Amino acid sequence: MNYSNKRIVVVGLGRSGVATARFLTHRGARVTVTDRKGADALADSVAALAGLNLTLKLGGHDPTDFETADLVVLSPGVPHIQPVLEPAWANGTPVIGEMELAAANITEPVIAVTGTNGKTTTTELLGQMLKNSGKTVFVGGNIGTPLTDYADGLHGKADVVVAETSSFQLDTIVDFRPSTAVMLNITDDHLDRYASFEAYAESKWRIFENQHPTDAAIFSALDATVTAMLAKHPPKARRQMFSDQAVVNGAQILKDKILLFAEGRPVGSYALDQTALIGPHNRENIAAACLAAREQGATDSGIQQTIDTFKGLAHRLEPVGTVRGIRFVNDSKATNVDAVKRALECFDRPVVLIMGGLNKKGDFSRLKSLVHHRVKTLVAMGQAKDEIITALAGDPGHGILEADSMEQAVQKAFDAAVDGDTVLLSPACASFDMFTSYAQRGERFRQIVERMR
Repeated sequence: MNYSNKRIVVVGLGRSGVATARFLTHRGARVTVTDRKGADALADSVAALAGLNLTLKLGGHDPTDFETADLVVLSPGVPHIQPVLEPAWANGTPVIGEMELAAANITEPVIAVTGTNGKTTTTELLGQMLKNSGKTVFVGGNIGTPLTDYADGLHGKADVVVAETSSFQLDTIVDFRPSTAVMLNITDDHLDRYASFEAYAESKWRIFENQHPTDAAIFSALDATVTAMLAKHPPKARRQMFSDQAVVNGAQILKDKILLFAEGRPVGSYALDQTALIGPHNRENIAAACLAAREQGATDSGIQQTIDTFKGLAHRLEPVGTVRGIRFVNDSKATNVDAVKRALECFDRPVVLIMGGLNKKGDFSRLKSLVHHRVKTLVAMGQAKDEIITALAGDPGHGILEADSMEQAVQKAFDAAVDGDTVLLSPACASFDMFTSYAQRGERFRQIVERMR
């Protein structure tokens, strides 16, 4: 599309909104950026746009902007169904997301990774496998650096673009077509934004929507919702699955290795004995990354090197210290129930679990069995504290404790633990009741532990 002199409204002035506004003004568009937040709350974003020829309308949306727009571009955090967009819909004005805008201006092959849990780890693994194979790679999307920054030429030219992709981004695609699409899992999340779990699953599945038979679709055979969606909406692309059972095309996950097959023939084997990533869910992430990396020309040595040296990411089952024989693990990124389930499955010693925050309509009772068998004491905090206590009452053998702050939660967990136990922060909730992000929450946990040493 020729953006010159087009009236384009960018909705949302977060990181993606800044990248979108910059990209479009560089191409001569008449850009209006609008956000419900005021200038004070968006000071950093406003500063990032200094010197650009655009209009800022902050503190609310002006309906007339949507009536006269040639194009509306939504940031991922902006719901795609809201009344303010009605004038654009009524006029037949295209309403797309930042990722759709970027992808339309990227000619390199794109690997898109989605799933409720494991997206970032898999995306980073995949990017490193390709880099260790001699490829020039851009890694971005929902992981932090907007794809629009790459499309704008801010990161040079890559051989391959690897994009973490959220359901929010997939809500607003039109023609987005990844050469390789990866679906890790689909479990309850963001039910505060979607009308139902089914609607959330349908959104996730859109990652395969525009693929051709020459593209690759990689998915889990271990996730019930993924297999149900596969039967309901079979992708047109070539399919590869990862499973703990034998596969014809894809990856078989064993405890100590990943075996790859094509048409039933073995085509690759990667050892897991040196990996720092623990738990069955991380073996799934590694398997998915192996398959996607090979699709874009990664070498066996590059893949194995990455498996052996990848240290994991902050706030994802991250050890942050040991005090009096008690290990502290930061899993602040576990913002939904399934992520906590996956974390607890990694421990065979007693766990003191810290949960709580802002509930995204997750069903905490789904943790009852695991909490009963693996958690000795539960510390509940945050806005969802009472819901957690009600859902899990009676299951931790040593009971449930309440805390009003992270400091109090860590101290109570420490007091309840003994030598050999693990204190695990795995909240099953968003952070926004007490913190600005899951990262800030995890850092606070880390700082408290460091002071205890």
